[in-house]
This record gives sequence, structure tokens and C-alpha cells, in this order.
Amino acid sequence: MADERPNILFILTDDHAAHAISAYGSKLLETPGIDRIAREGMRFDAMYCTNALCAPSRASILTGTYSHVNGVYTLSTHFDARQPTFVSMLHDAGYQTWLIGKWHLGHGGIHDPQGFDYWEVLEDQGPYWNPELLSAGGRRRRLPGYTTTVLTDLALERLRNRDRDRPFCMLLHHKAPHRSWDPDTKHAHLFADGVPEPPTLWDDHSGHSRAAQTAAMRISHDLTLRDLKQPYPPGLDERERTRWAYQRYMQDYLRCVVSIDENVSRVLDALDEEGLAENTIVVYSSDQGFFLGDHGWYDKRFMYEESLLMPLLVRYPREVPAGSSTDAMALNIDFAQTFLDYAGIDPHPRMQGRSLRPLLRGEPTPPDWRQSIYYRYWEHDDGCHHVVAHYGVRTKRYKLVYYYGDGLGLPGTSDRTTPPEWELFDLERDPAELTSVHDDPAYADVRRELEAELARLQAEFGDKPHTGKA
Repeated sequence: MADERPNILFILTDDHAAHAISAYGSKLLETPGIDRIAREGMRFDAMYCTNALCAPSRASILTGTYSHVNGVYTLSTHFDARQPTFVSMLHDAGYQTWLIGKWHLGHGGIHDPQGFDYWEVLEDQGPYWNPELLSAGGRRRRLPGYTTTVLTDLALERLRNRDRDRPFCMLLHHKAPHRSWDPDTKHAHLFADGVPEPPTLWDDHSGHSRAAQTAAMRISHDLTLRDLKQPYPPGLDERERTRWAYQRYMQDYLRCVVSIDENVSRVLDALDEEGLAENTIVVYSSDQGFFLGDHGWYDKRFMYEESLLMPLLVRYPREVPAGSSTDAMALNIDFAQTFLDYAGIDPHPRMQGRSLRPLLRGEPTPPDWRQSIYYRYWEHDDGCHHVVAHYGVRTKRYKLVYYYGDGLGLPGTSDRTTPPEWELFDLERDPAELTSVHDDPAYADVRRELEAELARLQAEFGDKPHTGKA
């Protein structure tokens, strides 16, 4: 008799901002494939990452834990894949488990994917064309074509050759739309008429901390020739330079998203053809948000909303109401417990999230649901983007951020290069986060309440506040 537990198909992209998905109201492009998941399932409007960097977020997704628990703080701290993950627990419970695409958590020995029946992954970031894929035993093979399509082809092959008597968990993790935004040639003509500029493209950061003012993520100066594909035209003033670079960057970024969207449609069609749609949980998300010219930036890392917010769309016809949405606060550490809940497996005791299943059912938000989230970015000044290490708390209305600027913030390091700074934003009055009110006497009580909530969350998750001592 076939196992009736739901299948899980988890599509994860890299650096795909929610505001580049039309289901989230984007005016930049249409994403009909991704939107289909929202139309037939639920959209999460307050889904946040705990560390807006690719590898740390992926480790948190797999383990259901913060960086200080799973050990992946930065891009240079690799993942010990022997630790419990939702995948290894599903595998032990009889699921077929497959990983295709981006791993980006280290390779070799304990860093190779574990708990998977099958895996083929890109080395490090991987290329946009003709990817070389690594698999168990150190095997390698190069497949011709555009990487987003190649990975989807592998996923469809795996679906069609599955064991039909056991449920599966497939992780289809794309490289796109990660830098350097190389589109498929068939999409090279798209968006040639121009992309709308974000309202905060010209933000001068006068209302922000020094940490924001000194970050090297500016559209006008910090994108490279590799990113833009051609040199700046001569004779441009600062404003013209920004406009020109924004269009080059965004046109290619959105072209990469179109390829993702088309391939999402292919996967959804294949589920229909295989008779799997009804009993498969389909999840679409990205490892964090991304600045699409917002505040004059590209990249992520900061706790500002465009970086912090992750898209999350979930379809499961047996339980999730079609066309629904929720503004309840969710975190990337919630994925693991959610998948295990649907599989009827108790979470590992060290997991720090909670199952999203009550929200997915369309039930009223549980009275004990979180009203705030804790965030921590550890990679102080990577030598390229110059973003200061920081942590903070976000509630429904406010956001408090502490930039401590001390080494990597990791044990045994101490290299103070930036004085500590605070930012406080009233998201109701200033949703674009243009002006910190931290030093405004009118917000003194709010500041004290948020400081207390920040301390409470650090204690709850077992993280230590920064002290400035090695």
C-alpha cells in the first residue's frame, strides 16, 4: 500500500527579493508560474531570515536553528552536515530525499550533503551556463545548457523515476538570481524599454547610521564590469551613472527571474501530469531578500526590510486554502519543524523554530504566536561590501538595530573598526526606513521596551549579547 504522507517539493532560489514577484505586488515584472503557487495556496507577508547571507540562511533552513547553534556564521564557516536536519530525519522515517542545485555549505568529508538518497550540487556558487555538478563519492559531470533549466530537467527526471510507494522530499535549489545575473539568451531582449526606479534609489543615508553610509553596495559605484557586462559610458554625472547602472543591473536580474518562473511552471505542470499535485506540499522561497536599487543598493546583509524579508509561497491542496495569505511573523528556522510536522515526525529538541501548519490551515493565528523576531548578521566587513556586524529586533511596528562593529563578532576575535551605533525605525510612520528615531526623546519608552525585548530574545535563543571583548 502506498505511503499517504505528503510529498515535499521545496524550491529555493538565491537572492530573489519578494518585491520581484508579482504575487507580492511587484510592478517590475509578471511571474505567472510562481504566482500560481500563491493563487492555489498561501502567501506569507512577514517571512524573515535570521541572518541575511546565503550560507547561514541555508544552514538555518536545514537545521531549524540560528547561526550560533548550527555553526554557520558567515560565508567562510562551513556546515557540519552530520548535525540533525529535517532532511536526515525525513530520510530516517522512510522518505526518498533528493537535493539538486545549490548547496553552498562547503564540500568534502563532513561538509558534503548528508541524509540524501541522491544529490547533485553546484560547486560553491556555480555558473549560469554549462554547470559542473558534484555528487557522492567525489563524482563530477558537466551538463550543457542554462543552469536554471538544467537543474529543473534533473528534478523532473527524478520525479518521473521515483519509487511510487514512498513519499519524497525534493530540494530544488537554484543559483539564480544570484550575482552576476547572466540571463538565458532567449530572454536577452526582455525589459529593454527600461525598469521602474524604486522610490528610495536616491537615498543619501543622512537619516541612517554610519554603518549604512559607509557600506560598499551602491548601484552607482560598486557594481563591477562583470556585473554590468559593459563599461560605463563616458561623461556621465553621478545621477546619470546611477540610472545607467540601475538599468543594466535590474534588466539582467529580472531576466534571470523570468527563467526561474518559467521553470517553476514546468515543475508544477509535471506534478499535474504525474498525478502528484494533490498530495505534494510545494514551497517557493529564497534564502533572504535583496536590494533592487532600494536605498541606492544591491546585495543584502542589512536588517533593512528589503534584505530581511523572504518570499514564501506554499501550496498543499489538501490543507492550505487557495488564494490565502497571512501577516503572522515567520522565520527561516520554521521550515524544518513545518516539514516534520506534516510528515508526522517530532522535531529535534534543539530546533528553535515552530511549525507553520496552524497558519497554513488558515486558522486564526495562535494566541502565543511570536510578536517579534531576532536577527543577527555576523560577517563584519567581508572586504567587499563593508557591512558592519549587527543584531536587532523587529516587532509589528518597530525595528531596533545595534551595529557593534567588532571583528567578526565571533569567539576569539576583537578588531574594533566602527564605534557602536543604534538605529530605531517606526515602520508605521516611516515604512521605507529612511530616518532613525533612536535619539528622539519621544521614542524613549519605545527604545527601552525594544531593548528589553532584544535581551529576552537573545536569552530565549541562547545567543550572547556583544560585549566588545575577545
